[in-house]
Amino acid sequence: MYKNYYVNDNAQDNGDHEVHTDDCSFFHLIKRRTYLGMFTSCGPAKQAARKIYSTADGCAYCCNACHRS
Repeated sequence: MYKNYYVNDNAQDNGDHEVHTDDCSFFHLIKRRTYLGMFTSCGPAKQAARKIYSTADGCAYCCNACHRS
C-alpha cells in the first residue's frame, strides 16, 4: 500500500530530519515539511529525504523500520 511521506524541515536536537507518513500521530506537530512522494515503504522515502538532508532518519513511530538514531 502506498503512503504519503514527508521530511521535517526542522532538525531534531541530534541533527536528524525525520521522515514521517501523513498518518503519523506526530504529523500534526510538524510546522515545516517537504513532501517526498508516495512510497510503499519508508526505505525509498528515506533515500529521497537524504537527497535533501543528509541526516534524514525515519520516525521511531511511523517509520520504525528506517529509524536509526
